Amino acid sequence: MEMWIIIAVVVAFLIWRMKPTKGVGTISATQLKNILNDKDKVFVDVRTPAEYKGRNIPQFKNIPLGSSFDKLPKDKEIVVICQSGMRSSQACKQLKKQGFERVTNVRGGMSAY
Repeated sequence: MEMWIIIAVVVAFLIWRMKPTKGVGTISATQLKNILNDKDKVFVDVRTPAEYKGRNIPQFKNIPLGSSFDKLPKDKEIVVICQSGMRSSQACKQLKKQGFERVTNVRGGMSAY
């Protein structure tokens, strides 16, 4: 019985962590290609500097997850990417908590690009 409670708690925690943040949009890698030259958007890559150096999209600025997002403009849409979409999802949650209104996560990240 105790084992089932532990399993239920772990599953609930994982579901809670995976659910999208309210107010965060998502786009596919294909959709990203169509908006890369939009000057009303700021593109942020939250991978490590080494990952970014190995392969990147020139329009994206490297701000690793855990860094400060204070210098980003709050009046523009922030489009966030990482390797798989997990770290960028965390970054989107942080951005929403910091008061950014328009935040978009790239589903599948660089792996899908």
